[in-house]
Formats: sequence, C-alpha cells, structure tokens
Amino acid sequence: MAQLSARGERDRSAALAIEVAGHVAAPRWWRRVAVRRYVFGYSLLAPAVLFVLLLVGLPFLFSLYLAMSDASVGDPVARFVGLENFRAALESSAFWSSLRNTLVFTVGAAICKALLGTTLAFLLMQPFRGKKVIRALIVMPFTIPIAVSALGWKWMFDSQFSVINWALSRLHLIGDFGTAGWPVWLGEPGLALGSVMFVNVWRSFPFSAIVLMAGLTSVPPEVIDAAKVDGANFLQRFRKVIVPMIAPILFVGGLFDTVFTLSDLSIVYLLTNGGPDGATEILPTLAYQVGIKAGALGRGAAISLFLFPLLLPAMILLLRNLRRREW
Repeated sequence: MAQLSARGERDRSAALAIEVAGHVAAPRWWRRVAVRRYVFGYSLLAPAVLFVLLLVGLPFLFSLYLAMSDASVGDPVARFVGLENFRAALESSAFWSSLRNTLVFTVGAAICKALLGTTLAFLLMQPFRGKKVIRALIVMPFTIPIAVSALGWKWMFDSQFSVINWALSRLHLIGDFGTAGWPVWLGEPGLALGSVMFVNVWRSFPFSAIVLMAGLTSVPPEVIDAAKVDGANFLQRFRKVIVPMIAPILFVGGLFDTVFTLSDLSIVYLLTNGGPDGATEILPTLAYQVGIKAGALGRGAAISLFLFPLLLPAMILLLRNLRRREW
C-alpha cells in the first residue's frame, strides 16, 4: 500500500510538472489566434488603404505643396511662400464671386435633384407596363458622356438656333428673335447660372432616383401596410417610416452627390467657360483658369484647396448622423 501511494504521488507530481511545463511553453505572441485574426483583417484592408493613399493622399499633399509655393509653368524652381497664395485668393473679388456661385450652384442643384429624384423613384416603383424600358431610358442622362450631353445642351441654348426658344416662340410664351423678349440663356448672368444648374440637375437626378429606389426596395412591405392601417398618410409614412429606415442609404447618396456637384468642372466649362462676366464662375473653373490657363500653379492649387473646408463639414455631419443611427 505504501508503494502504491508513493507511486500515485509520483504520478500526480509528474502530471503537475507536465501542466506547469505546458503553461510555461505558451505559444509566441504572434502565433496567438487573436493576433492572427487582426493580421488577417488588416492584410485584407491594406490594398484598399494603399489605393486611397496613392489616389487621394499623394495628390492632396502635392496640391498642398504647390499651394504653399510660387510654382508656375514658366519657372522650373518653386520657392516656399507660406500662405501668400491663400491670402491673395481671399483678397480677390473673383474668388468671392466664384465662392458665392459655387454655394448657390451646389445647394440649388442638390434641392432640385432631391425633389426630382424622390418623385421619380416613387413613380418608377409603381406597377405599369414597360417599366423596365422606362427605367433604362431614365438612366441615359447619367450614362451619356458628359461632353456629348453638354454640347447638345449648348446648341439647344444657343442664342440664335435655340430649339427651346423657337418652341416657346411658337407657343407665344416669349417674344420674337431679336427682340427684348427673346432670352439668351447662356449670355445673360441670371439665366446662365440657372441654365448651367438645370443641365447639372438633368444629368445627375437619375442617380438620386436610383439611390432612393435601392432604399425603397429594402423597406419591408409589411411595415408600410401597418402604417397604412394605423391611418398614416403618404407624407407621414415617408417622413416617419421610410426615411428613418433608409437613412444610411440617403446619407451615402447625398454625400456622393454633394461631392460630384461641388467639383463639377466639365458642365460649366463646356457651356459657359465661367461667363458671362464671371456669372457662372465656380471654384473648380476659377482654379483651372488661374492654375492651368494662366500658368500660376501655386495660386490655382490654393483656390482648389478651398473646396476642402466646404466638403469637410458636410462629410463630418453626414457620417456622424450615419454612425448615430447605427448605434
């Protein structure tokens, strides 16, 4: 019995020694499961982060370098001037006029696209014959090359051969050609900015409709039916039921639309080139005129960087609201 008990004690001591040895010989920190999961996750994100840094980060830093120098097309050596280019832009009346036009252009186009996109999305959600064909035709303004569509609208807005003017004249809604009642859409300051805004809305509001349709299809029909049973009308259902449920989609779509509108250079440049007399000059076209055409790369880069503080508050506001709704 004494031998058996002694042997049992030795076995237990050996088992404890094995456990202690196993505890001491723990795997290295880089072999732990949690660390390997983190490494795997970040390795999947690395290509996207690298792509964003190369596509956005480097051009932004290079623009900042140009904005703080006196770089120009004719001078191969750029000297550091600090905030001189920003100060020169703030002292220019053309800059403030362009900033005002940019805000009017962006806010006005955003409101129009929101109204038209919402109306079009609800209409396309209704059952009717040929709905697929109509949906395909609605998307065409967004898919046509911007140069083709802008030149087409430039011909329709032409002061002499305008199809719009001739149609309105035949309907006796405007005066005859050569009279004061004949509008020059791209030649009068007030009409020019409205015309450019109209073309931007025409081209982009199908995108707003598509985004809203994507959100509407994700709303369960049972929720809408329950709101109808509770006596909610259309506006109440849209404001209190549909919008809270599709808010993340609306925020992302609104963010993209704001960025596209605020940085829209092509439509303004092709239709009016900033004219007449700076009536349609916005910050992207002013930066192009100063930086590329005039050759003052530093001042052009400084003007273009003023778009950043305009976009940053909108991005922060939208993303914060989106994150609060996720909580």
